[in-house]
Amino acid sequence: MSKKDDALDREEHSTSNDYNWIADFVYGGIDGAITTFAVVAGVEGASLAVPIIVILGFANLFGDGFSMSVGKYLSDKANLEQYEKIRQIEFRHLKEKTEHEIGEVRDIMKTYGFKGKDLERAVAIITSNPDGWVDLMMRNEFNMTNENVNPMKGALITFFSFVVVGFIPLIGYTFRSFVSFTDQQMFYVTAVTTLCALFLVGTVKSKFSMRNWFFCGLETALVGGVAATIAYMVGYFIKQLVG
Repeated sequence: MSKKDDALDREEHSTSNDYNWIADFVYGGIDGAITTFAVVAGVEGASLAVPIIVILGFANLFGDGFSMSVGKYLSDKANLEQYEKIRQIEFRHLKEKTEHEIGEVRDIMKTYGFKGKDLERAVAIITSNPDGWVDLMMRNEFNMTNENVNPMKGALITFFSFVVVGFIPLIGYTFRSFVSFTDQQMFYVTAVTTLCALFLVGTVKSKFSMRNWFFCGLETALVGGVAATIAYMVGYFIKQLVG
């Protein structure tokens, strides 16, 4: 069994309502590294002093990280509230529009290949359990589930990964007094370490797809490199305009 198949097998046997923190860690980590590295590149492009890189970098790290985590919390919370609202409406429809709802279940089961007596038996079994009935409708009629959603945990993991991975582009500048690199050398080292970090986070992202881990990592690193290049060029051209 391949590593990919083994990972999928473990995931299939996990509890469906278990919170999956890896997705939020990847989400926060990629954004943290890219945005902070973009700040560093923009300031370097403008040839500004190292203290400005540190100040703007940390301001982005915690300000943007907090904003992102709050957005994650509010988004997940809104999704859960919407899910519960529609779910309660469906329960009411089971009582008020029973025959119509049974017809919808029948249509859904037909799409799974049920016919004749098997179809009627499946419909009877499903409609005998209101919770299962509504769950089927939520998934198939509205394409909605509340699995793997935890607003508070999602927000905390997003903030944590944003700050931890996003700090990597600032490490060299934060401890500048302990190294003997020139400003240009420091930027090169920062670029390499940040792209390596993005590559590693990208390989973790491959857990959620069937794509090769190397190409997932390379894609993530390239996105970060493009973002930093844009920020660097913007900083450089603005310096030329106002300089």
